Amino acid sequence: MGVICMIFYAHSTTDASKQDWQTLAGHLFAVARLASMFAAVFGGERAAWLAGILHDIGKYLLEFQRRLEGARDSVDHATPGAVVVSGLLMTKPEDRLLVQILAYAIAGHHGGLPDWLGMGNGRGLKDRLAECDISRLAPQWRDEIPLEAVDLLPANFTPDKQVPGFQLAFLGRMLFSTLVDADFKDTEAFYGRIDGTTADRQWPALRDCLAGLRQRFDDHMAAFDRTPQADSEVNTLRRTILSHVRERAALPAGVFTLTVPTGGGKTLASLGFALDHAASHEHRRIIYAIPFTSIIDQTAAIFRKVLGDEVVLEHHSALDEPTIIGREAKDKLRLAMADWAAPVIVTTTVQLFESLFANRPSRCRKLHNIAGSIIILDEAQTLPLGLLKPSVLALKELARNYGCTIVLCTATQPALDQQDYPADALMGLEVAGRELAPDPVQLAQRLRRVRFHDAGVLSDEQLCDHLAEVAQGLVIVNGRRHALDMFELGGKKGLEGMVHLTTRQCAAHRRQILADVHDRLHMGQPCRVVATSLIEAGVDVDFPRVWRAEAGLDQIAQAAGRCNREGLRPTDDSVVSIFQPAEAPPLKAFAPLIAAFRHVAALHQDWLSPAAIRAYFQEVYWQKGDGLDAEQILTAFRIDRSGVDFAYRSVAERFRMISTALVPVIIPFDARADEAIKKLSVAEIPSGMLARELQAYIVQVPDRDRGRLIENGHVAFVAPDLRGQQFPVLQTPKLYETTIGLRWEDADYLGDSFF
Repeated sequence: MGVICMIFYAHSTTDASKQDWQTLAGHLFAVARLASMFAAVFGGERAAWLAGILHDIGKYLLEFQRRLEGARDSVDHATPGAVVVSGLLMTKPEDRLLVQILAYAIAGHHGGLPDWLGMGNGRGLKDRLAECDISRLAPQWRDEIPLEAVDLLPANFTPDKQVPGFQLAFLGRMLFSTLVDADFKDTEAFYGRIDGTTADRQWPALRDCLAGLRQRFDDHMAAFDRTPQADSEVNTLRRTILSHVRERAALPAGVFTLTVPTGGGKTLASLGFALDHAASHEHRRIIYAIPFTSIIDQTAAIFRKVLGDEVVLEHHSALDEPTIIGREAKDKLRLAMADWAAPVIVTTTVQLFESLFANRPSRCRKLHNIAGSIIILDEAQTLPLGLLKPSVLALKELARNYGCTIVLCTATQPALDQQDYPADALMGLEVAGRELAPDPVQLAQRLRRVRFHDAGVLSDEQLCDHLAEVAQGLVIVNGRRHALDMFELGGKKGLEGMVHLTTRQCAAHRRQILADVHDRLHMGQPCRVVATSLIEAGVDVDFPRVWRAEAGLDQIAQAAGRCNREGLRPTDDSVVSIFQPAEAPPLKAFAPLIAAFRHVAALHQDWLSPAAIRAYFQEVYWQKGDGLDAEQILTAFRIDRSGVDFAYRSVAERFRMISTALVPVIIPFDARADEAIKKLSVAEIPSGMLARELQAYIVQVPDRDRGRLIENGHVAFVAPDLRGQQFPVLQTPKLYETTIGLRWEDADYLGDSFF
């Protein structure tokens, strides 16, 4: 039989007759249609269709067809499509750029978006294109695959002449997202039909349930207004803030600030705004990004209580990047990757921004679903300084060309008004006149509930002595080791009600601890908490006294929000003491932040005024200078007369919001965790579903320490044949202590001598 008469296939089954195999043309057309549909929200339909129709034409190689029949030779089926698309003759300059960008997406749809030039991290796209011989493709592909390549740039795309490379690389990543998600979904649907299974979850569209969600929100707020505490001064002010914020929801989409002092109810105010704003502008989803994994479960729980569990997806970073054993499509289906199709997403800032600069299919798959969303950045000031400039440009691009509304939600608003920067600084957002809160200056004055005290240098012994003088107090330090040392010292000194709260504990455990803390505070029982900074971000606790290790002004302001939070005590009696730890000097990275705080504190009597906070961030940003793009992300995407030179892979490796390599360990903390761990051995249950169930049981540890835990048998990957190295589970329960959490430092101890 001649090649011209062959039937070419994309995916195989165990049926030797091939009656139920997926034809290649069928797969290509299906992926093209899906990708085009996904890209419609930002006008990228034509480009996405072209990527979809060409992404697998390498499967027209006879050796790939033999591989489907059982041959084991490796076949590069991604590069041929990249060669074809990059070689298309285009008349418009912008279309010539777009086909080059699509070559990255097609070539990377399995292994990830490549760099143009290959160096230590593998071959670059330039070499791959040069080495690929598409004459070896069966000529049948030209008859089966039509090419429609014209007007590829989105019609309403607004260019930025200062950063054209960054812009088009961003577009390329968005188009890549539509391609890999479409490829995954069509492959998933094919094998689902063969196996009689369906995807693990179907989400409702926000537009279809928005009226009901707004009603649920109104009902929730109305129920609170009937509680005894509703008429307190603080809660009356919270209602005023919420009402004002919702009144501004009809303003044009774009970038907003929401500047509300800690305890002012900004979480629910921002959610109320998002629901109303989505109704006015038909946004597709609401994405709430939180800087710390330690409190994501708390915020997600609030949203579920208000809106219902069926619309909220809680998505951490920890279990996203499995090491896949076996690259066949059916194996990959067992590793379901979140696509952010839910109406409401609660995620981490790390997950959001690292995905926006990622190159791997698993991280990029969700990106097209960010388009047309309302993105609320909780504690917006926590964006890392070394990545601030590319992060701000990404937000600007989402608002400008992808239909997003961005809300910078914080008590300590960073100085990100573009009017504060020179035109060529590539910094700042269009936020002038876009404040949602009523008069932030007056709010800061009305919500001032503490006074500050400079305590100077304090040893751990002295801190414990101060704690002994009060029945209820909170000490916040800058590191997990210091928190543990303080907790153990307090125990040795016999302090009653000592509580340890850090990310050594999994989220499910911390929920229990915080519930106990709330009960102790409410009942007036002894409660002396030693915590890391995780307690500062959204944790609703109210102490009469707080001690805070010296840090940046934004963190000091957050610490102040845990003292006299409800305003029920006299301000003069509600003291936040700032101290310099004698035994735990700050890390080098803290030094410029502390210096900026000291400088501003000397000039401003009210440390929490918007003017002081703005001056603090201006000082920090000025000190950092070119270090606001420390990884040189912006220079990694270049366009010149020779074409497009993008370093997608290198940027993904460099764009790390958390510099220390932390990796997850799953803790069998309770019966629910035990049950989810057992399900890991059940092949029919998707990994994505199990990852969601296990998110609350993760402790992040240094990579090196987890390696030692694994080496000594204390941690093991469960069901690696099904899940790869995605689910590392603690095997030695005694390493996880009820009052402390995980002692990963004890990984080298073995046997009964340790226990």
